[in-house]
Amino acid sequence: MPTPAVDDRGSAPGRDRATRDIARVAVFAALIAALTLVPGLYLFGGAVPVTLQTLAVTLAGVLLGPRRGVLAVLTYLAMVVVGLPVASGFRGGLGVLAGPTGGFLVGFVPMVVVVGVLAALALRRLRGAWLTAGLFGAGLAGIPALYVVGIAWLAAVLGVPLGTAAAMMAPFLVGDVAKAAVAAVVGSAVARALPGVVGPGR
Repeated sequence: MPTPAVDDRGSAPGRDRATRDIARVAVFAALIAALTLVPGLYLFGGAVPVTLQTLAVTLAGVLLGPRRGVLAVLTYLAMVVVGLPVASGFRGGLGVLAGPTGGFLVGFVPMVVVVGVLAALALRRLRGAWLTAGLFGAGLAGIPALYVVGIAWLAAVLGVPLGTAAAMMAPFLVGDVAKAAVAAVVGSAVARALPGVVGPGR
């Protein structure tokens, strides 16, 4: 007689895994907030500051995967919405989302999904330098996912053509590529050091 499947979500191992997931989500939500509060730079009089937010979001996708990465981003966005001063410039509240940078905050959601899905594939299939390259590719793929939402939002709020809004974002591209490279190196190192936390066994 076949043994019926047992749902282990209520078991001790299931509870332990849920607790670890919650802790990781909370840590990365806090990391996004912390790196956001590093003073940003407004290049060439632009409306959007250069911050380390995208590094934190890319790391969330690489190290947490798409599901937990999205939860970390949504937790961070909830902190912004309720008014905690964790957006760039120590701001918070719905007004931040309604402003020119709001689309980039919302764009973190598709960004972390894209990065997380592709990073998970790389972590399962690649090793060594190829893993670092794969994680770098995952980080690069997240950039257009962020920019599509952010640029459209920026154009709508400022009342400028999409081309103008895209040109305003051009100076940020090199920095975002560099942050994708940093996230790839960190992710690869963590995968080697903690294979049970990052990679196929997580």
